[in-house]
Formats: sequence, C-alpha cells, structure tokens
Amino acid sequence: MRIEILGSSCARCRALEANVRKALTMLGKDAEVVDITDIQEIMAYGVMATPALVIDGKVVMVGRILSPEEAKKAIVGAGA
Repeated sequence: MRIEILGSSCARCRALEANVRKALTMLGKDAEVVDITDIQEIMAYGVMATPALVIDGKVVMVGRILSPEEAKKAIVGAGA
C-alpha cells in the first residue's frame, strides 16, 4: 500500500501524516507513506486544496486534517 500526503510540508500536512501513521499503527498495517510537495505532481491529481490524502493512486480526502480514527476508516475503505 502506498499512501501519499499532498501538500507543502506545512504544519497541517505534517499533522495529517502523523495521524495517518497513528492509524496504520492502530490497524497493525504497514504502508509506504510519502510526502508529495511538488506542485506539478499535486496538480496532476486534480487537487486544488491541501493537505490531501492519496491511497494507492486514489484521492480520498482534500483540504482537511483527518483524525486518526477518520484515517483508519479511509485506509480500510481503500481496501487495506
């Protein structure tokens, strides 16, 4: 599983990444978590607000920080 955090590496993006990592720990899952900061890569996903969460190439959330519980639901919903 590949999870991408799209954004400028701002505090909101780091908070989303931390919550995603907590969710993975709670689920007992391993995943590659990658920060994508290049605006061209972000735009390629059609994302106009950050932070955004991409799981296995699919945008699952845009423009807000998920709690660890919400991140768990997103990860499970993505088929993990």
